[in-house]
Amino acid sequence: MASLFEYAPAPESRSVVDIAPSYGLFIDGEFTDAADGKVFKTVSPSSEEVLAEVAQAGAADVDRAVKAARRAFEKWSALPGSERAKYLFRIARIIQERSRELAVLETLDNGKPIKETRDADLPLVAAHFFYYAGWADKLDHAGYGANPRPLGVAGQVIPWNFPLLMLAWKIAPALATGNTVVLKPAETTPLSALFFADICRQAGLPKGVVNIIPGYGDAGAELVAHPDVNKVAFTGSTAVGKAIARQIAGTDKKVTLELGGKGANIVFDDAPIDQAVEGIVNGIFFNQGQVCCAGSRLLVQESIHDELLDSLKRRLSTLRLGDPLDKNTDIGAINSAEQLARITALADTGEAEGAERWSPACELPSAGYWFAPTLFTNVTQAHTVARDEIFGPVLSVLTFRTPDEAVAKANNSQYGLSAGIWTEKGSRILAVANKLRAGVVWANTFNKFDPTSPFGGYKESGFGREGGRHGLEAYLDV
Repeated sequence: MASLFEYAPAPESRSVVDIAPSYGLFIDGEFTDAADGKVFKTVSPSSEEVLAEVAQAGAADVDRAVKAARRAFEKWSALPGSERAKYLFRIARIIQERSRELAVLETLDNGKPIKETRDADLPLVAAHFFYYAGWADKLDHAGYGANPRPLGVAGQVIPWNFPLLMLAWKIAPALATGNTVVLKPAETTPLSALFFADICRQAGLPKGVVNIIPGYGDAGAELVAHPDVNKVAFTGSTAVGKAIARQIAGTDKKVTLELGGKGANIVFDDAPIDQAVEGIVNGIFFNQGQVCCAGSRLLVQESIHDELLDSLKRRLSTLRLGDPLDKNTDIGAINSAEQLARITALADTGEAEGAERWSPACELPSAGYWFAPTLFTNVTQAHTVARDEIFGPVLSVLTFRTPDEAVAKANNSQYGLSAGIWTEKGSRILAVANKLRAGVVWANTFNKFDPTSPFGGYKESGFGREGGRHGLEAYLDV
């Protein structure tokens, strides 16, 4: 994109990560072929280059993995918390030691900029394992009664937008509480989970405690439905979350669902404009907007609408789109051709419905999956772009006059995952935050995460909490 400055290329080296031509399923401490021999290819979204061939799990493989986790559960759950903590600490330290390798791998397989995987994802991954390692021998003091017990085998299904971070959110509390795990990564981003399997072996984790089974949606459905799975954890689309809820209805399985979102970022007239603009950009263009809690609805007080939009457009004109491995890149590639088609269709619908579309001057690479950062103005609450989760770098701008109107518009959504408030008045922050039906409300910032803080939603954004002390409850019989 246009810039006042010329940047020399600053690519991160691919040589720090060694990707094998093929990978198996990780079951009972060993890499193994799928029972039916099926494989699939994972490609780099920025170049469409095939990175590796991966074994595709089927029903027989899911059953094998669950049985391995069940066998391992007896000994793992019987270990003192202090012993389980040692493994978690060891995993956290190995993640730190291999963070550069893992950051490059994640960028290649996912398409997000290296500065995000390096500076956001990997530090948070390690922090989650460190944090829950600290809880492993303190469960009696977590507020869930004396001697809380693990549930058993956790079946976990994670998305492609934060592959390694979502793995950490789920595996770390499960292991700390004494459960064993069968995890299915997304089919477009299986590599970091398979590298994590190698980290488990490097850390000496007992066989069967963690099992990784790459595959498609059918493998996830088999895992959720398996009769010997005690806990289901899912992060992904609301449609799939509803299907899972129907699938486990009438069983005694415990479940947490972290689903879609359409976060409102509310900017009041006393907000510091430049700071708010940076928060807006981070809220919707971080990871190309492929974030469930993205601030995809911008609610601006009428009196500052023009000033804010002018400043926001100037800022968007300085963003750099291109090679995700370049340390100067702000906007990377969309994760897949399928996701790009969805974003494109929804953006075209917004334009057809009368919203005004704007993007900065932007040259898209010829190979890979790319979408320019996009603003929609003259948007009403009836527009598709204001209601549907686009899961891409698309921001819808609406206006309001009073705090009550801002709250009403923010809550006028089937989702309830996140929101942001920008104002200099602390009393206004507290008053508005208290009325927002969102699991996370950020004040004068956005997309800030910490392992000590719970995360989750209301309404069609799911239920249950991950992170913090609250994240332990989902893996304990309380």
